[in-house]
Amino acid sequence: MKIAVIGTGYVGLVTGTCLAETGNNVICVDINQAKVKKMQDGKIPIYEPGLEQLFHRNIEQGRLTFTSVLADAVKEAQIIFMALPTPPGGDGAADLSYILGAAKDVAKIIKEYKVIVNKSTVPVGTADKVSAVFKEHTNIEVDVVSNPEFLREGVAVDDFMKPDRVVLGTTSERAIKLMAELYGPYVRQGNPILFMDERSSELTKYAANSFLATKITFMNEVANLCELVGADVDSVRRGIGSDARIGKRFLFPGIGYGGSCFPKDVQALVKSSDDSEYDFQVLKSVMAVNERQKTILVDKVLKYFKGNVKGKHFALWGLSFKPETDDIREAPALYIIDALIENGATITAFDPEGMENVQALLGDKIAYAKTQYEALENCDALLIATEWSVFRNPDYDKMEETLKNKVIFDGRNLYDLQKMIDLGFYYNSVGRKLITS
Repeated sequence: MKIAVIGTGYVGLVTGTCLAETGNNVICVDINQAKVKKMQDGKIPIYEPGLEQLFHRNIEQGRLTFTSVLADAVKEAQIIFMALPTPPGGDGAADLSYILGAAKDVAKIIKEYKVIVNKSTVPVGTADKVSAVFKEHTNIEVDVVSNPEFLREGVAVDDFMKPDRVVLGTTSERAIKLMAELYGPYVRQGNPILFMDERSSELTKYAANSFLATKITFMNEVANLCELVGADVDSVRRGIGSDARIGKRFLFPGIGYGGSCFPKDVQALVKSSDDSEYDFQVLKSVMAVNERQKTILVDKVLKYFKGNVKGKHFALWGLSFKPETDDIREAPALYIIDALIENGATITAFDPEGMENVQALLGDKIAYAKTQYEALENCDALLIATEWSVFRNPDYDKMEETLKNKVIFDGRNLYDLQKMIDLGFYYNSVGRKLITS
C-alpha cells in the first residue's frame, strides 16, 4: 500500500518505519525542513531501541522516504496517518490545532478517495471534527478513522510489530477493509483487531492510559504509607501482584509518572469529563498525588540535611522520564532539579541518552557529566531518578571513593537493602526501610 504519515515525532516515525517494514511504500512529511534533511541523509532524530536498524533498511530499500512538501506525501497515498502533537492547553484540554490545520491542508490537495487516520491521542469527538473540516474544504469522499497508538517508549518497535491489540474506530466498510488489510501482517499470531465506533476508539486510548496512571499512583500511595507504618512495599507489591485480577505490571513504586502520554492524557480526560459535567474524582486525585510524588526525594534530602541544602552539591543519575528513551517530557528529574536549585543546591547530572535534551532546555543551570561516576565528584549525595540498567549494578567501591558522603536517595528502588547495610551506605528509597548505615 501507499501510505503517508504526517508528523515524524516518536509516534509518527515509529509508525512510518514499521509500516514500511511490512512492504508498504511510506512517505513521512514534516514541516521542519532541517529535520527532514537529516532523515533524508540517514540520520535518525530520536533514540528508540530497535528503530535505527529498520529505519536504515527501509530507506535503503526505497520503501521509506521523507519530504517537507505535503502534496508530495499525500497525493498518491491510499491511507494518510496524522501523527501530530496534541499538547495540553492552559485548561488541560488537548490542543487540536495541528490536527485540524493538517486536515484542512490535506483537504485542499486530494483528488480522490482517502482514508484519514487519526494516530494522535485525541479527545472524544475529534474524528467528527476532522470529518467536518474535510466536508467544508473538499467534495472528495474521505473516511476518518480513529486508530490510537499504544506504543511504550523504549519498546515502541516491538509494540507496533507485535501489538496486544489494534483499535480502529470506523463504521465505514470501505475503510474497515483497507485498515484490516494494512494491519493484517501485525496480528498473525492471533491478537485482535478491534473495530468499534470512532468515539469509543478515542475514549479507549484515554481510558487505558488513565487506568495505568491510576495503578502507578495507587502503588505510590501504598509506598508512602509503608514508610509510615513500617511495612515493606516490595513485599506488598508481590503480595497483591500475584492476584490475577490485579496483575504484576505497573506496581513498582517510585517518584511518579512522566512522559508525553500519561500526564496529558489524564489531564485531557478530566477536562473532557468536566466539559460533560462529570466530576472524575479518581483522576483528579491521581493528578494531585503524582504532582506531589515527583519531589518526594527532595523532601527526603531536606530532612536529612536538616532543612538546609544551600551550598550542597548533588549528583543526579537519570534525566529521561523512563529508561531506554531520550524523552524528558514531564520527567520527575526536572522537578527534582527545580526544587533543589530553588533551595540553593547545585547539581551534576548523568543520563545515557537524555542529557542533550535537558541541556537544550536548562542550559548551564546544572552541570553534565560524561560518565555516571564523574557525576559523583565532590557531591554530598546521589539521587537516582531513572532506572537505567547501567545504574543497577554500579561499582560501589568507586562510588564510595568519589562521593563526599556515602548517601543515596533512590527514587526507583534499584538496590538491595541488605547490600546497602553491608556496604555501610545511608540509603533512602521509596516505601522501604530506611538504611542509616
